[in-house]
Amino acid sequence: MVQASNVPSTAGSAFTRVMLAVDDSDATIRAAEYARALFGDRAKIRIVTVAQNPRTLFPLGVTTQGFLAVAREEIVDDARAVLGKFGAMFPGTDVEFGLVDLSVHNGNTVDAVLDAASHWQADLIVLGARHHHGLLRWIEGTVSEPVMRRADCSLLVVPENSRVPTDRPPESIAFALDGSACSLCALRAGLQISTPETRLRAIYVVDRAVHLTDSTPNVQLERAFLDEGCTTLERAARICADQGRYAETRLIETHETRDDVPHTIMRDFAQWNGDLLVLGTHGRRGLARWFLGSVAARTVRLADTPVLLIRRRENSHQSAENGTHAE
Repeated sequence: MVQASNVPSTAGSAFTRVMLAVDDSDATIRAAEYARALFGDRAKIRIVTVAQNPRTLFPLGVTTQGFLAVAREEIVDDARAVLGKFGAMFPGTDVEFGLVDLSVHNGNTVDAVLDAASHWQADLIVLGARHHHGLLRWIEGTVSEPVMRRADCSLLVVPENSRVPTDRPPESIAFALDGSACSLCALRAGLQISTPETRLRAIYVVDRAVHLTDSTPNVQLERAFLDEGCTTLERAARICADQGRYAETRLIETHETRDDVPHTIMRDFAQWNGDLLVLGTHGRRGLARWFLGSVAARTVRLADTPVLLIRRRENSHQSAENGTHAE
């Protein structure tokens, strides 16, 4: 039985144009389920797949033009079938479709996904992750991670081995904050897919394993982390309250050695038994701004639940900063 989204529609939502990138993998099925649960009745949906160029799939010198033509026709037919299968998962929804044939278009799968999202002006790309290669099974680390690094919009990454159900909206959402305006944008965006019943948690990680310079005393550095963490969590609580939501907050610390921010986030998230983790991806590292793309990517690799990566668009920079200062 298809379960439609019960997330309330919100004017001015952060996600009004959602692009689902699909192949024929189980990971993509879980991603499509989650996209339907969250956005099926509250956003425009476009389902896009990529048909590989047979020249890149078979060894040079052992194929004829006739063989390549037949292979291309089969690959394109398979891609159309994939679009039909996933379209059937959105009954009653006005879904758009896109098929990128790499025999015609230059580039690779990553370029094709990014170009399709940019051309359609997607707010969000939904990807399945961690699956093995096949003719159409390209949503894996070799695709999802470059898309994470290069995309201009936000991403929702759904692992094939997700420990939480993907056929319904999350019952608990955690926000990992780093003190930057970007992470607060992520908090605001994530709140828009919550309900009054959703459990919310905001965390700030004090990175005790980092050493900026040999001349910086550890006590002084940790004090700076703690001060900013407390300020950030207080601000997050106010943002939630302004939206009629309550979020528990917690300041957590990495171990002093053999630890890092992604592992600390995932330990806390697992202990809390969260369903969806929300991160900002354009933070800039100062004393406590640790959400560079590499941290977000490593966190996604560790996650066994969906992860929402919020990328602040450049034209929203000033408004986000103004909102931060106003609080």
